[in-house]
Amino acid sequence: MDKERVEKLVRELIIEIGEDPTREGLRETPDRIANMYKEIFEGYDSDSELSVQFSEDSDVVIARDIQFYSMCEHHMLPFFGKIHIAYSPNGRVFGISKLVRLVEKYSKRLQIQERLTKNIADELFAQGVKGVVVLADAEHLCMKMRGVRNDATLSSSAFRGIYEKKEEKAGIMTLIRKRASDSSF
Repeated sequence: MDKERVEKLVRELIIEIGEDPTREGLRETPDRIANMYKEIFEGYDSDSELSVQFSEDSDVVIARDIQFYSMCEHHMLPFFGKIHIAYSPNGRVFGISKLVRLVEKYSKRLQIQERLTKNIADELFAQGVKGVVVLADAEHLCMKMRGVRNDATLSSSAFRGIYEKKEEKAGIMTLIRKRASDSSF
C-alpha cells in the first residue's frame, strides 16, 4: 500500500465532504487513516501458516468464538462477529493459533461474510482433513447505520468433506453450538 497516496486521497475526501483538512482535529487524520488501513487490510499479505501441523489424530477439533473484524466491500463499513471452526483431522492437527490466523487472513480484506466463510472452509479442507465446518455470525454496520437501519445479525456456513452428509452435519452442529459450561460430549 502506498501510504502517501492514501493520505492524499483521504485529505481530498475530507475536502469533498465539506471539511477543512487543516483544522486541528483533522490535521493528522490522513496519516491515522493510512496507518489504520495498513493494519485492517493486512490480510492480503498474510499467511495462515497451516503448514504448522503435528502428527496426532482426533475425531474432531472445534475452535469456538474466534472474534473477527472485516470491512464490507460494498460500503467499506465494518462487519464483525465470531467464527466457529470444526474439522476432522486425517492424522495431523494444526497448531492451535493457526485457525485464528486463517480467519484473520480472510477477514482483513474487503469482503462479504458469505465469501469469508467459504474461503476459510476451502483453505482448511485443501490441507487434506476429512471434513470442515465453518460458521460465522456477524453484525454489519452497513445495515445498522444506513439503508434499512436494522440490528439483524447474519449467519453463514460452509460444509466440506464428511460434513456435507446430512447425518454428520447434524451431529457436528450440535457439538459446535454446545457451550463450554456443558462440556459433556
